[in-house]
Amino acid sequence: MPRVFVQGSPVDSYPRPAPEAGRGSVRRVTEVGEEVLHRPSRDVTEFGPDLAALIDDMFLTMYVAEGAGLAANQVGVDLRLFVYDCPDDDGVRHVGHIINPVLDPLAPAGRRLLDEGEGCLSVPGAVMDVPRPDRAVVRGLDKDGNALVIEGTGYFARCLAHETDHVNGQVYLDRLSKRDRKEALRQVADRRDEVFARRAAKTKALTAS
Repeated sequence: MPRVFVQGSPVDSYPRPAPEAGRGSVRRVTEVGEEVLHRPSRDVTEFGPDLAALIDDMFLTMYVAEGAGLAANQVGVDLRLFVYDCPDDDGVRHVGHIINPVLDPLAPAGRRLLDEGEGCLSVPGAVMDVPRPDRAVVRGLDKDGNALVIEGTGYFARCLAHETDHVNGQVYLDRLSKRDRKEALRQVADRRDEVFARRAAKTKALTAS
């Protein structure tokens, strides 16, 4: 089986970090409580160099923040778009972007929920168990407006569902009980400074000329 899929298609190899990051600039990651994260994002209707540049910036920002995925509203941009560089449970790497994503509903009989740890770059430092289906299918477009279908299992399915939640104005804390949400915010308070110190160091390492 191929070890890397780019935009849903198998390739022999792909650089790490992805070449998009080499063209990008680091943007600030928004944090839970900021309005842009808590409302549905707008559909992308214009395709061109500005959109491509945003994708490049999002890739670099994702790597700096040590994430597996990043939605546009996590860099303060109110558009339905996310990027990802994420392994599945078999160690296969998945890299790409998807615009105007829609998550296929899964029949209850055909899905299995996995209750596993999940974090978010906009909830810095917190990791909580969140139930997610072990399979996900997301439909949307690429940066040139071509139709795209991305399928994932295991951890990559979790990533696809998590990022699609973002463009719909939902963070994973919204899926937690009141008690667990309080615990997640306590973790943020304890670990936020450490997370931002790591991001600052990573920024220097990835942007050094």
